[in-house]
Amino acid sequence: MRHLRALCAIADHGSVHKAARQLGVTQPSLTTQLGRIERALGGRLFTRERTGSRPTPFGLSVLSRARPIVAEMSALISEARDALGVGGGSRLRIGSTGNRAVPGWLRRLHARLPETDTTIRIDVSPSALLQMVADRQLDVAFVHEVAGCPLQVPEGLEQRVLMEREPQFVALPTTHPAARKEEVSLIDLAEDRWMIDPNVDGEWAGLRRVFTAAGLRLQVAHGDYLAGADLVAAGEVVAPAQPTSRARPGLVIRPLAGDPLTVRLVMATRLPLPDAPEGGTDFDAVFADLQDAYREVAWGSPSYRQWLAHHDSPLLHVPAA
Repeated sequence: MRHLRALCAIADHGSVHKAARQLGVTQPSLTTQLGRIERALGGRLFTRERTGSRPTPFGLSVLSRARPIVAEMSALISEARDALGVGGGSRLRIGSTGNRAVPGWLRRLHARLPETDTTIRIDVSPSALLQMVADRQLDVAFVHEVAGCPLQVPEGLEQRVLMEREPQFVALPTTHPAARKEEVSLIDLAEDRWMIDPNVDGEWAGLRRVFTAAGLRLQVAHGDYLAGADLVAAGEVVAPAQPTSRARPGLVIRPLAGDPLTVRLVMATRLPLPDAPEGGTDFDAVFADLQDAYREVAWGSPSYRQWLAHHDSPLLHVPAA
């Protein structure tokens, strides 16, 4: 099963690197594992191209058999746990893309559901998390959707919208000439290289769309945002930032004039079955906890709080806990 899940992950993400991140393993170990699988099956499953990994005809044949097996195994485990009384309200599996509201969300869930085994999985790919909810590997996912780059939402999921339009700010070095401004325009950053994580669904395409609309050329450096923060502080790049992000030594967070880059924040769960028994997880309450946690971090960011007040956001109408 571990081998079959690895093959499906490589096919779904289009690269060994992205699949390794989703599976929580290193790229070299997954590459080695793929080699063992191919030797065991007697044929090449993927072609390695400059843009990623593509299934061979033999690989497509294997994947067509592997996917239903993986899905059935996931369903079997979930149903078995439910039958033993360890599912439902006693277990809550959460997935999320990186967001500063997550710690406060978990804190509220633990306080309200002390007897529930609540776990968290962080992944940079919203699409991967949504698919995990559809496959019953997660119960709920908190994800973002870049404006103009809609996510492919699997069937059978219900979405609750936390923020229909969250502005994306920019992280830039304190030495940058625009750092002295309260609001930064794209033209101020036209000569800068932007750090983009290519594994974040829609982020590269969304930023490219914004720059094209402004008649500007986008210069990109690929990487992940953990390393990106250090590169920003060193004056090498600028990067998109959540409006709740905190400044750090050598780095400031500033709003973008006109809010050209925005995302939609949603919480996704599976639709309840018509014959589902009463009880189970109250996802409305789970969503309310998320709203409170998000409001808390939004209030903690002076620049974002100012943006919310300017746009008369509902987040300001209820005091943070």
